Amino acid sequence: MPDFPPVPLTLEGSSVLHQFFRFDWKAWRGCAPSERKKIAAEAVEPLKRLERSGMDAPFQSAIYSELGHKGDLILIHFRDSLEALNRVELAFAQTPLYDFLAPTHSYVSVVELGLYESTRKTYEAAAAKGFEPHSPEWNAEIASSLERGAEAMKPRLFPAIPDSKYLCFYPMDRTRTVSANWYTVPFAERQRMMHEHGMIGRRYADQVKQIITGSIGLDDWEWGVTLFADDPVIFKKLIYEMRFDEVSAVYALFGQFYVGLRLPAEKLPEWLEGKL
Repeated sequence: MPDFPPVPLTLEGSSVLHQFFRFDWKAWRGCAPSERKKIAAEAVEPLKRLERSGMDAPFQSAIYSELGHKGDLILIHFRDSLEALNRVELAFAQTPLYDFLAPTHSYVSVVELGLYESTRKTYEAAAAKGFEPHSPEWNAEIASSLERGAEAMKPRLFPAIPDSKYLCFYPMDRTRTVSANWYTVPFAERQRMMHEHGMIGRRYADQVKQIITGSIGLDDWEWGVTLFADDPVIFKKLIYEMRFDEVSAVYALFGQFYVGLRLPAEKLPEWLEGKL
């Protein structure tokens, strides 16, 4: 594909915010029991409203008790826009509980479906009609193809948060070193490697839900990977196996990993008393 754009097409969906907090346990224990009870109660209802719009509605936010020294709580939010995410941040910041929280990290991204498998066919179809790359006719053809794809992929582009017991999140980049620059690899080679990479994930599809979010231009890494499962060992097995495929072994860089245990909003008062 020497004359075609080197950039694979993508579909974008939900705007996503990951929030990571450390809880000030010392200040919390310094409060009178009656005050702690009041603060906890006042936090539950707003958090339940953030979780989902009704009892039968899909989860759009979720809380996790974070494991390890990196923090204490993880909140994730899926919304239709960055403006909606900002409203979520502001609403949560108004709760008295927020006074006991110190942000340790955050991640802003959008749900992304990479179309390596179909990009080449889309480009070839546009070229077969005599359209020059980036011409108005070419752009209209690509936009029409993406619109059809977005409609077909809507459930994946705007997913509900799985009601799984465990969460694993990590950011990642593709390398840009002299000896391993992903962005200079020919399109067909990248397509082949991504296909092989995706086949590993598919083998684990019945055990883990994976949501890939794009963050180029939005945060410090290029992608975020959020995994949901009822058995946390699956995270280890999946990621370990993926390390052996070419795209990860040669062209991947990984950030810190964060793991959490699902904490329904109504269980927050128990968590605040050291119970889960």
